[in-house]
Amino acid sequence: MQLQSELSTKNIFFLCFLFLFFITVKTTENSSSAIISRFQEYLRINTAQPNPSYYEAANFILSQAKSLSLESQTIEFVKNKPLILLKWPGKISKLPSVLLNSHTDVVPVESHKWVHHPFDAHIDSDGNIHARGTQDMKSVGMQYLEAIRKLKDSGFEPTRTVYLSFVPDEEIGGLDGAGKLAESEIFEKMNVAFVLDEGMPSPNENYRAYYAERSPMWLVIKATGAPGHGAKLYDNTAVENLLKSIESIRSFRASQLDMLKAGIKPEGEVISVNMVYLKAGTQTPNGFVMNLQPSEAEAGIDIRVPPTADQKSLEKRIAEEWAPAARNMTFEFKLKVPVVDKFGKPALTVADNSNPWWDLLEKAIHSAGGKLGKAEINIGTTDARYFRQRGLPAIGFSPIANTPLLLHDHNELLNQREYLKGIDIYASIIRAYASYAKETETIASRDEL
Repeated sequence: MQLQSELSTKNIFFLCFLFLFFITVKTTENSSSAIISRFQEYLRINTAQPNPSYYEAANFILSQAKSLSLESQTIEFVKNKPLILLKWPGKISKLPSVLLNSHTDVVPVESHKWVHHPFDAHIDSDGNIHARGTQDMKSVGMQYLEAIRKLKDSGFEPTRTVYLSFVPDEEIGGLDGAGKLAESEIFEKMNVAFVLDEGMPSPNENYRAYYAERSPMWLVIKATGAPGHGAKLYDNTAVENLLKSIESIRSFRASQLDMLKAGIKPEGEVISVNMVYLKAGTQTPNGFVMNLQPSEAEAGIDIRVPPTADQKSLEKRIAEEWAPAARNMTFEFKLKVPVVDKFGKPALTVADNSNPWWDLLEKAIHSAGGKLGKAEINIGTTDARYFRQRGLPAIGFSPIANTPLLLHDHNELLNQREYLKGIDIYASIIRAYASYAKETETIASRDEL
């Protein structure tokens, strides 16, 4: 009887263990499923330029903020372009805050070139979520929110205030979004000490982090010359003058490409120069006139300049070699972003342990089981530039590893496992930043003064 009793007790304990294990697994599955479902809901909102559904996205973000008991504010610096600002107040209100920035718009799509519809957020058999914005950057905005949900569930309370901004128009320059925010009185009152913004996916296990980015200089060169018969050889025709410039530009581009290929400089540290359009000729409804040499010719060039380069020297080269007035040429910049901040210093953030924000990022990623690669200069342009130009430290980081780079490409995707792991990475980072209170002593001494 005693043996039977012992066996029954063991069986009961075993059954209880199995039940608790099942419940735990089921709860985790339901939690992960809910997280992915929320991400899919955000992805299904079509915020593609040029007609993004900004209000639908704003309403979704506000509903998420309400579920997290975050303070929220809807701002329209420009009509019909809502910017959502969320606040998680810190225990020490005098400490400068941290801003987590993301943008709600995405680039246009060619739906017929996608395997799955870009706004269905389809999940395939490998767990890949197919949708525009999975990498750039609806993932990041939702991972911020899910990380805060996780921290709140654990009982964590921030020491310093954390803001989250969901801004419009990043994909068309950000002037009406982050650009307006960075220059506003609202931003001044936020007392931001540091900004975290988007980065890029990594094809390997090492996450990528960016301490600077190349500044765009969108250049238009125009050449003029006398029109003439297509059979005659004239000196200094518009097309001939433009071709001379293009050859000079091509030579400069080749020198930058040679440095990149030789490994002398990484891609983020060379000046990229790419022709984006050529325009010349006289058109009719039936095509171009073949026996008429045009009086005007034009080229558009996308130039990206790292903060370590001499931008003024490049502008001098453009004026003297690429578009000299002596050759009947003019030029203008459709967009020119300075490589220096408002203090005249290179617009970059220190990326070593002398910068506490970088040090905290590195340690938080490692403590969450992630690996961080070498600090980089982003080859593209993000909203982080608006904050760096104010002299603020800003780091670009997206917790996406083991993923092909598909930003702005067809069939953009992100695996569920990477997305969920990224939430853990962000929870570790946000905890570290929100707990950092070293500046309290500085604030106290200022108050005494």
